[in-house]
Amino acid sequence: MESATEGISKLGINGDFASSVPNLHKNLSLLSPDQIELAKMLVEMGQSHLFSHWPESGVDDGEKKAFFDQVARLNSSYPGGLASYIKTARGLLADSKTGKNPFDGFTPSVPTGENLSYGDETFMKFEEAGVKEAQNAAFVLVAGGLGERLGYNGIKVALPRETTTGACFLQHYIENVLALQEASCKVTGGQSKRDIPFAIMTSDDTHARTMQLLESNSYFGMKPAQIKLLKQEKVACLEDNDARLALDPQNKFRIQTKPHGHGDVHALLYSSGVLEEWQRVGVRWVLFFQDTNGLLFKAIPASLGVSATKGYHVNSLSVPRKAKEAIGGIAKLTHTDGRSMVINVEYNQLDPLLRATGNPDGDVNCETGYSPFPGNINQLIMELGPYLEELKKTGGAIKEFVNPKYKDASKTAFKSSTRLECMMQDYPKTLPSSARVGFTVMDAWVAYAPVKNNPEDAAKVSLMFSE
Repeated sequence: MESATEGISKLGINGDFASSVPNLHKNLSLLSPDQIELAKMLVEMGQSHLFSHWPESGVDDGEKKAFFDQVARLNSSYPGGLASYIKTARGLLADSKTGKNPFDGFTPSVPTGENLSYGDETFMKFEEAGVKEAQNAAFVLVAGGLGERLGYNGIKVALPRETTTGACFLQHYIENVLALQEASCKVTGGQSKRDIPFAIMTSDDTHARTMQLLESNSYFGMKPAQIKLLKQEKVACLEDNDARLALDPQNKFRIQTKPHGHGDVHALLYSSGVLEEWQRVGVRWVLFFQDTNGLLFKAIPASLGVSATKGYHVNSLSVPRKAKEAIGGIAKLTHTDGRSMVINVEYNQLDPLLRATGNPDGDVNCETGYSPFPGNINQLIMELGPYLEELKKTGGAIKEFVNPKYKDASKTAFKSSTRLECMMQDYPKTLPSSARVGFTVMDAWVAYAPVKNNPEDAAKVSLMFSE
């Protein structure tokens, strides 16, 4: 087995290294060759400050080794590793400081999609097709958040969906998947009795409690083998525009970390091998949804029918939105170089983008009384084959953004550390223009009733709308 000293020699760590990072150099004998490799990467990426406070070997050695255990986790859980994360962060922070417009060169237009009216003939046709196709579906619940913002001390999927029975959201979702599984089997004449797979993305905050909720309730009637929990890791925080990693204020031997965003679900599904496993058993569609939308399953069968009938690679479930309403809009963006993509554009970006591209009134309502750009509700349907092929190219990495809070207009210092973030709905940004990306719109009363407010704020909102 290679010794640490031999590892140091092979890595070319010499006197220059010792003079540039003396505190680390004094501790190299504590580290394995793999840890020395990580140390060299950090130094080369401008992270020498992480070691400036390290005492000599023999003091806090356990903490030093634990530091590199954390670095190894951060490095392995991010596509391309920490070096890629730091490099991406520098580019995005530079763009943020200069105020670069991420949509520069793009012109928005309304994409192709399907507008459904609940219960009419067209709706029923698509719903029938969707129920039949459900035997070929798998569901993914993005459930990494706590309910603290809602005034609830627990995981959001444990919130009661309604007060009559007190059944929680997770129970509601599982029971609906099972009902759809049974209905699909009946529609196909019992030809398929496949159990619908159900994956749940958790986090450090929610993983154990989600498992406990499932186990203590006998998985709400679902077979344990149907459910797969995938735990999301956090990412390193950044303390300045040079993307220097921030140390944890509570422990100088740890890097501060924060959630990376629900876009990690794509990388987790890919790296875990779940998607390939699903493909082997005949899954064709992957349906993504979030943790507290109790109406969603009223819209899923018809929306799945739209995907199957129209052959959409990506289908965004949507609701009508008023112009300038605080909900993102689904738009087709066409670049001057010919590229195009159909994605969610946040409401605070859509209006100025329209004004800058020949629409002086910006985002306005059309003859229907709503904006022509449907509202994104972050419920997605992917066709598994094209989805998996795309992830093989990207490793599941989603286009990221950074949102630092600056101390002043000079944009030279942050009020607090920031980090890169990614969103599940930004997946289409990497797709070629030939990808078939569309939307399905249904009235909000059918498809969208998320829990977004604590009881006090909800009462105020209710009072505002009643006046």
